[in-house]
Amino acid sequence: MVKRFSLFVFLAFIVSFSFAQFNKNIDRPKLVVGIVVDQMRWDYLYRYYDRYGNDGFKRLLNEGFSCDNTMITYLPSYTAVGHTVIYTGSIPAIDGIVGNDWIDQITGRKWYCTEDTTVVGVGATGKVGQMSPKNNLASTITDELRLATNFRSRVVGVSLKDRASILPAGHSANGAFWFDDSTASFITSTFYMNDLPDWVKKFNAQKEPEKLMTGNWNTLYPISTYKQSTADNVSWEGKFRNEKEPVFPHDLKVIYSENHENLRSTPFGNKLTLDFAKAAVNGYNLGNGPATDFLTINCASTDYVGHKYGPNSIEVEDTYLRLDQEFASFFHFLDSKVGKGNYLVFLSADHGAAHSIGFMKEHKIPADFLDQKKILLNEFLKDQFKVENLSINNINYHISFDDAKIKEAGLNRQAVKDAAVSFLQKQPGVQFAVDIENIGSAPIPEPIKRMVINGYNPKRCGPVMIIPDPGWFGGKEGGTGTTHGNWNPNDTHIPLVFMGWGVKHGSTNRTVQMSDISPTLAALLHIQMPNGTIGNVIEEVIKK
Repeated sequence: MVKRFSLFVFLAFIVSFSFAQFNKNIDRPKLVVGIVVDQMRWDYLYRYYDRYGNDGFKRLLNEGFSCDNTMITYLPSYTAVGHTVIYTGSIPAIDGIVGNDWIDQITGRKWYCTEDTTVVGVGATGKVGQMSPKNNLASTITDELRLATNFRSRVVGVSLKDRASILPAGHSANGAFWFDDSTASFITSTFYMNDLPDWVKKFNAQKEPEKLMTGNWNTLYPISTYKQSTADNVSWEGKFRNEKEPVFPHDLKVIYSENHENLRSTPFGNKLTLDFAKAAVNGYNLGNGPATDFLTINCASTDYVGHKYGPNSIEVEDTYLRLDQEFASFFHFLDSKVGKGNYLVFLSADHGAAHSIGFMKEHKIPADFLDQKKILLNEFLKDQFKVENLSINNINYHISFDDAKIKEAGLNRQAVKDAAVSFLQKQPGVQFAVDIENIGSAPIPEPIKRMVINGYNPKRCGPVMIIPDPGWFGGKEGGTGTTHGNWNPNDTHIPLVFMGWGVKHGSTNRTVQMSDISPTLAALLHIQMPNGTIGNVIEEVIKK
């Protein structure tokens, strides 16, 4: 009898223990925040380190885990592509986002990455609101979180740029919001909702852009302390329309009155974005719902300032010092709203940037502009094949051809491509010209060959690609500022720092890739990785 009773007690314990384990919730953070700083070169983490405060970039590095050798593994390295790869864990060849724009190789039509003619804007009229994520062919980590929690998780995307809000938030987001310059307000589209939430209307009614763009943009600290930058007045920096020289102070009121879009090219666009992100956390009560929520943020003004002035300008340094303060404020906000240790943050970039051509030339480092309009490919092809305009477009360094015209003229398509490659290869500033459809036999070294293949989607990319010499990028002689898009480390070496819930402190110099971000988040959250993922989990990040 005693043995039977003991057996009964033992079985009851096992059943009770198993039931308790079965009903135990999966341990996840209350909120995930993905921050992508547009055009942030990896070296900005350390270039300005001694000037950062303790609670912004330094907090990320001193509390989090930094992957100091994170690389982009595709071409071209552009904004829409980077945001999509970060959140899909994929590559353009699979997810289809091959640039900010592309040429449909079947119809010849040019498409914008988030263009959607089936929806209309909410809060604005015209094309600015006709946007959705439908051109992305893969799921995102934000989609997978929604799926894993039976859509109890809330997902919201925020950016000044439509593409940098829409593509990270994914196909199933609760909302994605971007900035409309003409109305100076945040908007969305009917893909997400038919009316702006009350909290967005309230935020827009405060007219923060107008308040930010008053007075002067002076340096945050005495200008003599900006030792990591060139002189304030150099020929390779851009100017606002009514400025005689690209120097401080910049008159914000005049700049804004010229064109509301100019707000983007000041550090105050980042403040506006992060203030709106705080409003989104409050508006959706993110981090305090029935399941893990996800907020995606893109700080885009770093890109606009970088394009205008170049990486070595006082304007860029000042923009990052101000962004550091904004991050400190934002992290303190999350500490109070969600609780320190209850949220997971990662910070990365969609791409980096090259040094300005003028800056490189002054220091005798090889660099120049690749003016593709001066490469008279169609004239050459006409001489060879007696047919005009066989090449119909050059975008994202890809050359597209008029296949219908080639067929109608009875030409051999491969012969046309071979002639184009041979001609392009001889042009100044072109290091390689490659027929991607036959890249296996092309003498292109690694890792460039892999990057070309990873970025090639045959329905959205021309079959011939130009690879410029190191230090060269597309532009015109006398151009100012900088750009990005090439394979070189200045464009493809990006920061990646995780901080908070489930993350141990440390760093690694092991090479990881942008596509590893989403699978690492999936491992931390115990959810399925996105359906186009080709990346791997960065195991060192995860606290055991």
